[in-house]
Amino acid sequence: MEAQRSMKVVILCGGIGARLKEQTEFIPKPMVEIGGKPILWHIMKIYAHYGFNEFILCLGYKGEVIKSYFLNYKALNNDFTICLDHGEPIKIHSRTRENAWKVTLVDTGEKTLKGGRLKRVEKYATGDHIMVTYGDGVADIDIPRLLDFHLAHGKMATVTGINPHARFGKLKLKGDKVLEFFEKPRETGEFVNGGFFVFKREIFRYLEDREDCDLEYGALEKIASMGELMTYKHFKFWACLDTIRDAEYLEQLWRSNKAEWKLW
Repeated sequence: MEAQRSMKVVILCGGIGARLKEQTEFIPKPMVEIGGKPILWHIMKIYAHYGFNEFILCLGYKGEVIKSYFLNYKALNNDFTICLDHGEPIKIHSRTRENAWKVTLVDTGEKTLKGGRLKRVEKYATGDHIMVTYGDGVADIDIPRLLDFHLAHGKMATVTGINPHARFGKLKLKGDKVLEFFEKPRETGEFVNGGFFVFKREIFRYLEDREDCDLEYGALEKIASMGELMTYKHFKFWACLDTIRDAEYLEQLWRSNKAEWKLW
């Protein structure tokens, strides 16, 4: 497991978030706050809880807001002393649990689809396997069990399957094998795409450095048709931040100490 913890975690942070226009007119969706912290931070904390601290953020719409957040992270989250009339460095007095994080921020284009974003971080995503997830979904997912499942089946890709929701990609299954992948179907299936992917490096062969290269339409459909996509079934908590109502729901859970994704 120690070797696995060097695995990179790629988070797709470039979407516009049209259904959250009240907030995303000014900030990207991954920066919408739950409990005073961006949902992006919550997602990263889930992975970091299990020792996965190397992140690659695929930036797009208002990516400069995310860059600024991490450039100023230590000052924003710690006490510090600054000498205003000298060139001395700022002295940080406190240490956060996030000091071990290594975060690579990559501008992947404002309008690029998810497959193109992933392809554009290929040079940073070193290693035989990578983890990938969306910048708006949280879960009480056991990342080591997800990885064990992925490594055991030996296929190219694993998608986490969650309880049905018509807004998300439908998975047609035979046992744990994904036979077909349908993005945002009209009818709800038994399990749907909940993100929290694990991919072999081969995934990059099915992606192109183009704005119109998607991940779900095309790449995952192709991989599923080859019998190379498996699903890790997650039966517990999962939620995404897609609308103002979602944001209010997650905020309520956080304030009432019922945020099941808070594993740390």
